[in-house]
Amino acid sequence: MSMPRPIEPTPSSLPRRIVVVGGGPAAHRFVDAMAARGLEGFEVTVLTEEAHLPYDRVALSKALLDDVDLTLGEATMWETSGVVLRTGAKAVRLDTETRVVYTEDAAGKLSEHPYHELVLATGSNAARLPIPGAEKSYVYRTLDDVWFLRREIGRLAEELGRRPIVAVIGGGLLGLEAAAGAQELGAKAVVVNGAPWLMNTQLDEGAGQALGRLIEAKGFDVHGGVFPSEVVVARAEGADDGRVTGVLMADGRVIDADLVIVAIGVRPRDELVRASVEEAGAAGKTTFVIGPRGGVVIDEACATGVDGVWAIGEVASFGGMCLGLVAPANTMAEIVADRLHDGDATFPGFDTATKLKLSGVDVASFGDAFAKEPGALEIVYADPARGVYQKVVTTDDARTLLGGIFVGDATPYQSLRPLLGRELPAEPGAFLTAAGGGEVPETELPDEAILCSCNNVAAGALRDAVNGCGTCEGREPVRDVAGLKSCTRAGTQCGSCVPMIKKLLEKELQKSGVTVSKALCEHFELSRQELFDAIRVLQLTSFEDILARYGKGAGCDICKPTIASILASQHSAYVLDEGRGALQDTNDRALANMQKDGTYSVVPRVPGGEITPEKLAVIAAVAQKYGLYTKITGGQRIDLFGARLEQLPEIWEELIEAGMESGQAYGKSLRTVKSCVGSTWCRYGQQDSVGMAIQLELRYRGLRSPHKLKLGVSGCARECAEARGKDVGVIATADGWNLYVGGNGGATPAHAQLLAKDLDDETLIRYIDRYFMYYIRTADRLQRTARWQEELDGGLEHVRQVVVEDSLGIAADLEEAMAKHVESYEDEWAATLKDPDRLRRFRSFVNAPDAVDGSIVHVPEREQIRPATPAERVALGATIPVRTVSSTQSEDV
Repeated sequence: MSMPRPIEPTPSSLPRRIVVVGGGPAAHRFVDAMAARGLEGFEVTVLTEEAHLPYDRVALSKALLDDVDLTLGEATMWETSGVVLRTGAKAVRLDTETRVVYTEDAAGKLSEHPYHELVLATGSNAARLPIPGAEKSYVYRTLDDVWFLRREIGRLAEELGRRPIVAVIGGGLLGLEAAAGAQELGAKAVVVNGAPWLMNTQLDEGAGQALGRLIEAKGFDVHGGVFPSEVVVARAEGADDGRVTGVLMADGRVIDADLVIVAIGVRPRDELVRASVEEAGAAGKTTFVIGPRGGVVIDEACATGVDGVWAIGEVASFGGMCLGLVAPANTMAEIVADRLHDGDATFPGFDTATKLKLSGVDVASFGDAFAKEPGALEIVYADPARGVYQKVVTTDDARTLLGGIFVGDATPYQSLRPLLGRELPAEPGAFLTAAGGGEVPETELPDEAILCSCNNVAAGALRDAVNGCGTCEGREPVRDVAGLKSCTRAGTQCGSCVPMIKKLLEKELQKSGVTVSKALCEHFELSRQELFDAIRVLQLTSFEDILARYGKGAGCDICKPTIASILASQHSAYVLDEGRGALQDTNDRALANMQKDGTYSVVPRVPGGEITPEKLAVIAAVAQKYGLYTKITGGQRIDLFGARLEQLPEIWEELIEAGMESGQAYGKSLRTVKSCVGSTWCRYGQQDSVGMAIQLELRYRGLRSPHKLKLGVSGCARECAEARGKDVGVIATADGWNLYVGGNGGATPAHAQLLAKDLDDETLIRYIDRYFMYYIRTADRLQRTARWQEELDGGLEHVRQVVVEDSLGIAADLEEAMAKHVESYEDEWAATLKDPDRLRRFRSFVNAPDAVDGSIVHVPEREQIRPATPAERVALGATIPVRTVSSTQSEDV
């Protein structure tokens, strides 16, 4: 190997050669930071062993489930003059004397890369298990890893003719994401965790137990507090045939598995540094210092102990720690770029804040979450039954915020995180919202408070952008979240701060007298109401057409289901046809509510709670035939639990043949119309409440709306149907009906308010038609009638003027729209059974359409069945898959 002449690191050397080893997020941020400060006089070369452009490792789980582009930033950055990206270039040796990095390509060819300054951004590797059979396990660290796992799970499903079992070793964030992703791909997933509770690095025992309870309720089977001792591999005729069959635990149990993923943490990729240390040691020269947990030690400037060498990201050891978090890696990258431009920035230390939504469960941890500071106070609210845990950590005078943990309800995190180290604006207990204290106290963040920790963006920088500070040359004051992201980078990585960014933006605009944007999401600048009107006027019928005309990008989980709901409420078309199925939530796609064990519930419509003995007999026969659990719901219907996906068409065929139809318990639509027996039987009844309830339910069935709708009809003022707790409540009087609107139960219950009194049948229905259609057209996404009514300018009085007095002159239009819905209604399950193509959706396994999901285990209780608990499954030798549940609604809420 030829040895080039040393390059002297003098300021006069032009261009100044910067070599970056590593092509991950830290390297990307460094190059971006250099470009932002100016590349004149610099030549930046990035060496990465992967074949891809730098990508977002935090979002790897998305790549496991779908073909998505995780490329960081704009690909055009790598075409910038002064920037060179070398992919497929693995760094194999570092010579700090001659200032050269040696790389090797896939063919084994060596290349030399001289430098003036070297930035080590080699990241980390997934840790491996030192146990027998570990070579048969896989890790979850790179794009190639997740692509392989996706292919392998599909291959196993086809080869085995059943659901493959995936055992994930590791109960941290990466392990839980891997398990959830495996389940989404159709596998059964089991989590093996050596620690007594999940995410023990970020959560204390109380929070970990709450998370465990929630995760088990979602369908995870977790084996905690025990370590694996061997990956069991099948042997044929005494020889290893390479097929994994399970994981042997230290307590002697064997957990069945067809594939094992190891996600027990990461180790700094410091092999280049260690080799350099060995060479220098042999020559008696000063060199790098290795951290106590690996990695190369850096100072506050992110400089190593070797001249001209810096380290950033997971390979950098500061204060004895190497952490794989986005925020400190970005900060380090900015510091080195600043130093190379003659700045004096220093690294303040690690920000360990974590915020995520795992299988629908909110988890957040920040600051001194374990209360290690002397005198720290822990203010805790725990509700084990609900799986909710909230903790605020303060100084001993309960005034200064030191940290916190939230599981199950992380609402306070957004407001508290920027206040870390500052005096709280209210008593600590006021932030424990799960305890019933109401909303999070209003907070006016000081300018220096860090709102986006990933990119170290303070509230003041955001305010400057909104108010036109002039820092962005030629740019007008920012007026939307997308503009703030572009101008400040806030919210462009993990995204957890976006709600606070939006809140700050709205406050600043209001202060300036500027109308606040009501954009649906970053893909649509229109509000839901504006979008609804535009779709109605132009008679658009597909998401693609709507996106092309009014949106940008590919859409998201906010705008897709919202537009699906708008299309359904306007056209009453089958919700899963013509690509609309991909827009829907989990339950809408199955036309049924998924339960904790992966089975589904079946809810026939029972208008007004009235049902004939003959139909009761059919429901009983179906429940017996398919072994279903039965329960009377809070909405006076009968719910059948435990149906497998492939059984749903068979069950509905029998129910529909008996004259029943879907109760649409899964949709954002009409649920039930509850009634008492009324004047027909009750001696106190003033009107026929059952007859009116049936009439209303048959009129509004299938009506898609921003949120679920419930009605109640009481036959007298005794209110046995609890009508005032419903979106629309009807109470009989001697002179007709009193109409109440805007009530609901749930976490923030509200009593319905009187809209009109002593109405005849025709007027009552006309007013309800107008009320519902006005709500559907003007409410925000997922907004209940109570909150919508409160936020309207004028509140109930405005509603009265529109619905009763026709102040806007749209009453006839609203009534016509409702009449169109009534005329075009078709039961979704009846429509499904008529079409073989629609029926293909109801198969447990795409590769094995006739296979049965053997992971479902029920046990007897009170003469019926229920899902087996984790302990009962272990006793029965069964495992349970991870279930990612969305939009499951309860009849009683």
